[in-house]
Amino acid sequence: MGKQTSIQWTDASWNPWHGCEKVSPGCKFCYMFADKKRYGQDPTKVTRSSSATFNAPLKWKEPRKIFTCSWSDWFIDKADPWRDEAWDIIRRTPHHIYQILTKRPERIKDHLPADWGEGWPNVWLGVSVEDQARKHRIDTLREIPASVRFLSCEPILEDLGQLDLTGIAWVIAGGESGPGARPFDLDWGRNLIDQCAAAEVPIFVKQLGAVAVQTGKRVSLQDSKGGDWDEWPGELRVISFPLRAA
Repeated sequence: MGKQTSIQWTDASWNPWHGCEKVSPGCKFCYMFADKKRYGQDPTKVTRSSSATFNAPLKWKEPRKIFTCSWSDWFIDKADPWRDEAWDIIRRTPHHIYQILTKRPERIKDHLPADWGEGWPNVWLGVSVEDQARKHRIDTLREIPASVRFLSCEPILEDLGQLDLTGIAWVIAGGESGPGARPFDLDWGRNLIDQCAAAEVPIFVKQLGAVAVQTGKRVSLQDSKGGDWDEWPGELRVISFPLRAA
């Protein structure tokens, strides 16, 4: 929850609060719930972090891409009392890029700062889209003014079909890792890659997951997370960022 992170598409993580509530199928095997339980903590209790953690980005002088609320959701209602203070930290650190990903896009519009305007240049807003039933989140996101709008299609739990990528600047994709991981059919990834190429939207394929399958058969991968780049089919080795990544 500090300056370093193992997540490939970002430089750091920042958790001004932690704890969350599951709201959709993509939450089923959330790593935060497992980690919290290992620490003997209640993962459903949303708690404000210590002052040092809450204010940490103010001390990070070198520009970073920061995955914001990796152990919670920026727009969860339990964090309403603290969010304005957190927005102020983002306002005061324009040299960082804050990647805010949510499964609660219906709450975005009413919980933006008063001076949001057409979007702050250093904030990317994203939504999770793990199955076809969650595709409506894209439409909700599209209605919000933002410097960069992005999708996290990870874990992909089924073929997402055709997506309307209008107004979307970036897509993250991948299968599920960890105990109990659900299968990721490589054709689901190929479909998404092809759509992004057609729409000229950068895509970052993060991992193939622990259970990669092809035509119903498991693909043999030595890396349990499907993260060994050299083992992937060539057409799935796609890593790109939006133009405003710098």
